[in-house]
Amino acid sequence: MCVVAVVDEAVVLIRQFRAPVDAMMLELPAGKLDIPGEPPERTAARELEEETGYRPGRLELIASFYTGPGFTDEHMRVFLATDCTPTAPHPHGPEEEAAEIVHVPIAELPALAASGEVADAKTLVGLLSLLHRGA
Repeated sequence: MCVVAVVDEAVVLIRQFRAPVDAMMLELPAGKLDIPGEPPERTAARELEEETGYRPGRLELIASFYTGPGFTDEHMRVFLATDCTPTAPHPHGPEEEAAEIVHVPIAELPALAASGEVADAKTLVGLLSLLHRGA
């Protein structure tokens, strides 16, 4: 699952190194549903706070899709987080500890999505879902 967090008319993204592609990637905060019995909304809130230091006041499911149904059954949920309040981030692992938090104004999202700078599918789906809503 991933989270489109809107703070002061901007979306909170993370720039971090991804070893499988040997590159820095600009992505939405995200995480796995790896705590038994934890609802997806709770996972989204926890991951957002851990990775970015923002606690959502409101979460809404805005997209749901399979990442690659030809070879995996991974199902992704995209949550919109609003009314976010700052807290202390709690990164897990070296990738998150070295991550840079990036705020991108909503007005700049169409150009960002078209630029190729975002090459992560879940992030593209999340940003385009936000734009489709007319944010």
